[in-house]
Amino acid sequence: MPFNLKDNIQYVPGVGPKRAKLLHHLGINTIQDILFYFPRDYINKIINKRIVDLKINDIASIKAKIISFGYVTHKYKRPRFQLIISDGWGYLTCIWFKTTPWLEKQFEIGKEIIVLGRLKYYHNRLCIIHPDFEFVGSKAKGSFWAGQNYLPVYPLTEGLTNKIFRKIIFNIFKSEFNILETLPEYILKNQNLLPIKLALKKIHIPDTQDDIASSRKRFIFEELFYLQLMLARRKTHWSKAEGISMQIRKTFTTQLKNKLPFNLTAAQKKVLNEIVKDMKSPYQMNRLLQGDVGSGKTIIVLFVMLLAIENGFQAAIMAPTEILATQHYFAIREFLKGIDVKIGLLLGGNYKGKKRLKNDILEGEIDIVIGTHSLIQKDVIFRKLGIVIIDEQHRFGVIQRLSLSQKGQVPDKIVMSATPIPRSLALTVYGDLDISIIDELPPNRKEIYTSWISREKKPQVYDFIKKEISKGRQVYIVCPLVEESEKSYLRDATNTYEKLKNSVFNNHRLALLHGRMTNQEKDEIMHDFKDGKIDMLISTTVIEVGIDVPNATIMMIEHAERFGLSQLHQLRGRVGRGAIKSYCILVAYEPISEEALLRLNTMKETNDGFKISEIDLEIRGPGEFFGTEQSGIPKFRIANIVRDRQVLETARKIAFDVISEDYDLILGKNILLQEKYKKDYIQKERLFSF
Repeated sequence: MPFNLKDNIQYVPGVGPKRAKLLHHLGINTIQDILFYFPRDYINKIINKRIVDLKINDIASIKAKIISFGYVTHKYKRPRFQLIISDGWGYLTCIWFKTTPWLEKQFEIGKEIIVLGRLKYYHNRLCIIHPDFEFVGSKAKGSFWAGQNYLPVYPLTEGLTNKIFRKIIFNIFKSEFNILETLPEYILKNQNLLPIKLALKKIHIPDTQDDIASSRKRFIFEELFYLQLMLARRKTHWSKAEGISMQIRKTFTTQLKNKLPFNLTAAQKKVLNEIVKDMKSPYQMNRLLQGDVGSGKTIIVLFVMLLAIENGFQAAIMAPTEILATQHYFAIREFLKGIDVKIGLLLGGNYKGKKRLKNDILEGEIDIVIGTHSLIQKDVIFRKLGIVIIDEQHRFGVIQRLSLSQKGQVPDKIVMSATPIPRSLALTVYGDLDISIIDELPPNRKEIYTSWISREKKPQVYDFIKKEISKGRQVYIVCPLVEESEKSYLRDATNTYEKLKNSVFNNHRLALLHGRMTNQEKDEIMHDFKDGKIDMLISTTVIEVGIDVPNATIMMIEHAERFGLSQLHQLRGRVGRGAIKSYCILVAYEPISEEALLRLNTMKETNDGFKISEIDLEIRGPGEFFGTEQSGIPKFRIANIVRDRQVLETARKIAFDVISEDYDLILGKNILLQEKYKKDYIQKERLFSF
């Protein structure tokens, strides 16, 4: 009997109820699910490399004999399981940090094994961490997979092995099943792509490297193409959506321009012109504004909001944290001194004056409303909302962003990011928006001198900090934790504050800041720091965005090896905000991984946020780049926007050409696209990128 793609996976030979439950943990419930659960790698039995020829970062299959295995204990760390193999030309160590009783029972000295993985240095030796492995001449001799040169390796859950998974895959392909093509013939031909059924077989059961490459190419293109199809439809829709046509009034905007103590950079002027042109058009604006730390995005959105207010509308800024919202409020209030524009700060919780503020927003008495997700509560009603600014928008859920946009009829919208976004990621997440980039820092900003040190050199740094404080400068020290934890050896802000206050800096003014404090406490501390009443602020990462103290010239980050590149760059951006030379000191604690070393050296070598973001994206991948599940970043089965940039560009061009010619996909040649799109993408389209 042929399989139906909707059949329950339980009824495939080799599965049954028990294994079906394990497969459910992987999101595999039907035959279609398992067909599209792709291998993450392949064990290559055709060995063409010797251990002695291997280099760090190589991904290789190695055939060798087991020399020894067992647990290695360390005074300060958990035991690890270690396997040493040799091919006669060299030795290679395989390490497992997470082990099961099953693992140690697998090995036998003298047995021949093929291991697959990426080569790293660990404790001064060449290693593969958590390798995949296959024994040579195992019991499977004579079976189908014993005769295959390429064995697929899948990401699995405990209780499932690749041997079992391959058997299930083979049993499906041994039977018949029908699957509908999802790409039209003209695209398959134009891009030299395999038809879907053949591509599925070759990705799971390849005979050659070409099979692996051609099948992966097919599915990578398809994933990126349908995503870009959705973005093309969104962008086309927005470019035709009726909006508000703003007029240049030159009242509040001119007053702000005349009172600014600095001139806008060429990049700021260019971006401002792009946004104003959008706002003057009769269509709704949907634009991404991005720039490096300190590039001057706030002043741009202030001009933009004043343009809306001149036209009789209200403006709203939604920030992800109360600290950032409060910082926006005080910064904008400072800029607007002497200008007849009313500004309000709306935060969560209950506090005096909140009810009146909401009423003033409803009556149109407040021109600019700044707040957190509290702005999207049902009882917050705007009289006439004309523009929405969403800051650090990847920190909000899709529904939250959509809710604020719906507070007005068709408000213009700007999403801001202080994290410079690489082009490949911008085309994936924001490809339906017009993008404006401030790629120039103000002329008075000096490059921040950055270095990283071991913990032993901290006393020398403290001496340097004392000299800077004696010149009237201020200092940040950032710790990864609020309080000491039994589960972690990381430095915490509370103990660091107490220790420094009572010893090294007992003659200086220190303060502690962390997210568990009340809003009032945090505001008072930040005001005192900004007013120069505090010499040193010991803090957690709550200061990562939005805090602007030009007199702060030193940023010292404890356990810098534990932070991501973008976060380190954001923290560094809290200093160097004036004309005084500033310093960022990264304190790293051993053991320092190879990846952490790359991050630390990158920070030392460059201040360019866009270059840093490219490296960060390559290290962590798109899913972790923003650090949130609600980022709106699509989850790919097989595509990788860093590795597959060229395919992304090609898929984008074709998708935009298709939508330009046939927005509703009703032409005969696009019927397959229409069916797939309606089934899998139409709901996503309604929420994407709000």
